[in-house]
Amino acid sequence: MKRTTGTDRSITNKWRPATRAVRSGTTRSEHGETSEALFLTSGYTYDTAATVAARFAGEATGMQYSRFQNPTVAMLEERIASMDGAEACKVQASGMAAMTSALLCMLSAGDHVVAARAAFGSCRWILSNVLNRFGITHTVVDGRDNAAWEAAIQPNTKVFFFETPANPTLDIVDMAFVCGLARAHGITSIVDNAFATASLQRPLEFGADVVAYSATKLMDGQGRVLAGAICGSADWINNTLSPFQRNTGPVLSPFNAWVVLKGLETLDLRAHKQSENALQVGRFVESRVGHVLHPGLPSFSQHELAMRQMDACGPIFSFVVNGGREAAFAVLDALELVDISNNIGDTKSLACHPASTTHHNMGAEGRAEMGVEEGMIRINIGLEDPLDVIEDLEQALGRAGV
Repeated sequence: MKRTTGTDRSITNKWRPATRAVRSGTTRSEHGETSEALFLTSGYTYDTAATVAARFAGEATGMQYSRFQNPTVAMLEERIASMDGAEACKVQASGMAAMTSALLCMLSAGDHVVAARAAFGSCRWILSNVLNRFGITHTVVDGRDNAAWEAAIQPNTKVFFFETPANPTLDIVDMAFVCGLARAHGITSIVDNAFATASLQRPLEFGADVVAYSATKLMDGQGRVLAGAICGSADWINNTLSPFQRNTGPVLSPFNAWVVLKGLETLDLRAHKQSENALQVGRFVESRVGHVLHPGLPSFSQHELAMRQMDACGPIFSFVVNGGREAAFAVLDALELVDISNNIGDTKSLACHPASTTHHNMGAEGRAEMGVEEGMIRINIGLEDPLDVIEDLEQALGRAGV
């Protein structure tokens, strides 16, 4: 009997998430390789002119050009879609390429977007400096306030856009309510799920229409490549996103796709272990500093909602030290094990000062609106022994006089 290679949905849909992260989407050449093959090619050849004409006309299946599709990239797309429970997926050159494409592929002049206040700085920049240039307006709301989403709806509202947990305040959006509200008004909900991935949270199960990712983060997990992904219905992916993507070109390289495929094989293990480590470190920081933003801690204002939506709360949390930017810099400079870096999702523990890095382009007023304080430090807990991370934080806080 021929064994499945991971592309038969009738079989892969029976698998649990951890199995899908290892097996879904795998296709094999005539050589029967166990590891996914890396197809480094920009184009393809055809037996006849009629063959390529049929493919470009959509009358026959097969590869045309690697800006349109590539065998390695296609495996990654199938795997991410399977993990999310989505009908289809397209991957992009970076997380921001994914966020930009998800918005621009479906918005036109005169449309309106409602977005959560807490978000990655570049996502807010797109709303204010890209969409606005083309006559697409937006309203920013406190994503934690269900009533605010409903109050912000206008006759021309086409999209709800938010991330949960949010960067770097870890705000949680009630997905069942907000996505349900969007659907009731014919609005498309786009959820940035980069902080969790499908291993910890699956927005489609809560009614989301589109899920977008920076696969650079947890999916790769080892700080090697840039990548993005967008999941949704087959109709939306094929007829709304794909024409935009294939003609504007924010595509993922086959090599980067192959690296992320390898990362996904250990994603479930990493995401849960790093979540466990982060909770242990978070408890220590809370006892030492007090002001900690970690959805897994009972002190977090949205702890119960996070527990309803997430299998675990991920490796990332923030804390605020007294003394503002000067004190935060002193803590970061005193770290010996934890690296100063603005990346997240890595197997190495990393920390940064959001106000001067990831959110510096928001300006003081914008950061205040989002809740990004000058004394805030965002930390990604990796796979080191959490006791070593705790000891490093203890000595850094002590040396900084915090």
